[in-house]
Parts: sequence; C-alpha cells; structure tokens
Amino acid sequence: MRIRAALAALPLSLLVLAACGTDDSATPTTSASASSSGSAVTAATLGPDVPAATALAAAVPAAELPTATGDFGTKATLEFPAGNPVPSLQREILTEGKGAEAEAGDYLEVNYLGQVWGGEVFDNSYDKKQSFSFKIGEGVVSGWSVGLTGVKQGSRVLLSLPPADGYGATGNSDGSIKGTDTIVFVIDVINVIKSDATGQTDATPNKDLPKTGIPKVTGKLGEEPTIEIGDAPEPTKAEVIVLATGTGEKVVAGDVVGQLVVTAWDGSQTTSTWASETDDGADPSTKGLQKITAAVGTDGQESVTEGLIGVPIGSRVMILLPGTSDSTTGQTSTAAVAVMDIVAQVSKTG
Repeated sequence: MRIRAALAALPLSLLVLAACGTDDSATPTTSASASSSGSAVTAATLGPDVPAATALAAAVPAAELPTATGDFGTKATLEFPAGNPVPSLQREILTEGKGAEAEAGDYLEVNYLGQVWGGEVFDNSYDKKQSFSFKIGEGVVSGWSVGLTGVKQGSRVLLSLPPADGYGATGNSDGSIKGTDTIVFVIDVINVIKSDATGQTDATPNKDLPKTGIPKVTGKLGEEPTIEIGDAPEPTKAEVIVLATGTGEKVVAGDVVGQLVVTAWDGSQTTSTWASETDDGADPSTKGLQKITAAVGTDGQESVTEGLIGVPIGSRVMILLPGTSDSTTGQTSTAAVAVMDIVAQVSKTG
C-alpha cells in the first residue's frame, strides 16, 4: 500500500489508511493495452530534452487540431488533419459546462477517450462504464493537470499532448505509446470536487455516542475538529464510529475523498489536511482532500476502513486504529484515532 503524504509522519498503523487507489491499468497515469501506429515526429521537435509545459501554448487554428464528434457523456470519435501533429500542448473547449472551475488540488471525476495522433484508440472509460478520478497535480500525465486547470464542471474538452506532456521520450511501459507519439484526449468533466470541500454542516449528530471510552471530538461540522484522547483506553481492534450522519449516497467499496485529522494515541503527533493560516510553506499534497480506500478485509486480514462502507456521504466519522507490531522487523507503532469528513465517492470497485 502507498501511504498518503499527509499521513506519512504518523505511526505505521496508519498504513491501512493509505490510498491504494483503483486499478491503474490503461489509464492516463500508466500503460495502455491497445497497439498504436500513429504519426511520430522527430526528437529534434519533441525530443527527450523538451520539458513538460507549465501552461497551455497559444492556440493554433482549429483546422490544425483533430475534429471530435459526439455529445458529452458519449464516446467521441476523432478525425485527424493531414500533416504532423501540433508540437505544443493544446486545449479546445468543445462544450463548456456551467459548474465549478477546476483548480490545482481539486479532485476531478471524468470520462475520457485517448488516441494516438493518426493512430489507434489506446484507452477509453466509456466502454468500461467506469469514470476516472484524480487530483489535479498528482498521479496523471502533466498535460492533464495543466490542460484541465480552469475547465468548468460539465465541459467536454479536447487535449493534444506532445510527448513531453504525455508519456515522455520513453513512451508508456508496454510500448503501445512511443516516445515520439502525440496523444489526444477527449475528456468529459463530470464533477469538480473543490480541495477545501468538507462534510455537511447540517449532518445529524449522533446522540447515542458513548460518553466515555472513546476520544472526545469537538468543533463545528464543516470546520476542523479537535481530538482529545483523555483517559480513553487504547483500541484493540479497528472501528468506525459515525459522529454525524450526512444525507448523501452510502459509501460502497472503492475510493472516497475527505478531510482528515489524525492523532497518535499518546498525543505525540497530530496531522491535519484542513487548510489553515499557518500552512505557508507546507507541502500542498498534504493539504486539502485526501483519497482513502474503503475496502473489505480479505484472507483473514482486517480492513480498518471496512466500516466506512454503508456510511452516507457528507458524514463525519471517527476511525479507531489499534497499535501494530511487525514480528519480522520488531517495529511497533502506537494506536491512533482519525476524524474524517467524507466528502465524495470517487471510484467504486466490484
């Protein structure tokens, strides 16, 4: 499992809160399976020494870009102009939505089709009937993070990525996209989840919480909570306790995003993803929404996040984490408690 940067400073017991993510095969982050035989340009134009773009290039005439047909929510078809691909990062808004505008750190839920310029479709989410979610600036090819910043929810966008903004001079891992291939995406922005989003401020507090035996959580809903361990006994098993119930759909197995405060049981360490005035200089990946996998335990292994399944989106929950001990290395970690505002479900498994 891959631990979230925001939790990296906390005990090893928090490895279970790592965002494993969903199957990354054939996504904009990793290799795709279909073969490609599209147009390639020389390394002199788009070679290995060309850095990734940090901004969109000046727009070229529309006739120099592929033509996309199909409506938002349906698989697009691309037709390519004659000649070499445009040697710069290009964006064309095919239809503009009216929702929130994507910014760095936001989570986006999208459907997409990817095709090598003049070649084969190497991947699309429409046939899979499963959208793809990611955090702008993390885990996707750089052309996506640059090209989708500023795009509104509900938009259909065409992106043309030269190698430097896609899979680089080496191409993807299975060779289906070469290091000289320009790749083109048609992307439907289904949802923009703002980095400072929280659980519901009108969630219904749980009036049946035990008055003793668990840490005390204070703070208004929709604001950063405070955790006091007090004299609560260390947990011996993982447990999810609903502090306030939202009204959204119930979480199913898959990835959710939310805001977190995590405290070691001995009080030695606390970390928070909630933004504050003292965040200057902080690693931006540790602030704002973080992705957690809600998973059912397998092969006799306990999953501390299984208790998130069935909890409505918008809720605030407490996650009790027992201490751990590695019999091989002898390394131990203290117990901990996390308070999470569940903001959205961004992927589903099974």
